Amino acid sequence: MARADQIPFQLRIVIRDPVPGVLHSLQSADGAPLDPKRSSAGESLAFECSVRIAAGPKFFGDQVRREGPVRRFVYIRIGAMAGDIMSSLSRRMKIDIHDLDAALVDHAMAGGAIEISVNGTGKDGTPACATVPAIARRKA
Repeated sequence: MARADQIPFQLRIVIRDPVPGVLHSLQSADGAPLDPKRSSAGESLAFECSVRIAAGPKFFGDQVRREGPVRRFVYIRIGAMAGDIMSSLSRRMKIDIHDLDAALVDHAMAGGAIEISVNGTGKDGTPACATVPAIARRKA
């Protein structure tokens, strides 16, 4: 799809209740950590990236990953994968974006920002990882 047919919008991912002291980051286009952040007392962490959307909807961008013909997501790297070489944790969160509801897709197609919030702590008390379901999706 031609880049001229793709509309840019801002995507904000908010990690609510992250495990304090654990480094988190976006995953860059080359797989390296990007914009690393650490919560000192469990306060939320926010990451922003530019995403492009086209009819379908189809999503594109440096932080957008694909799995099959439809699934699109953004990775949040955790612990050693986020650049903390002293961490015993090495994992990623997968945040789906391909399944946004019609109102949010329309908002993005108009260039509006979208915020997706996820819970940063798993049931076992360690950082959430693998596919992490959204607890909120809204216009930002």
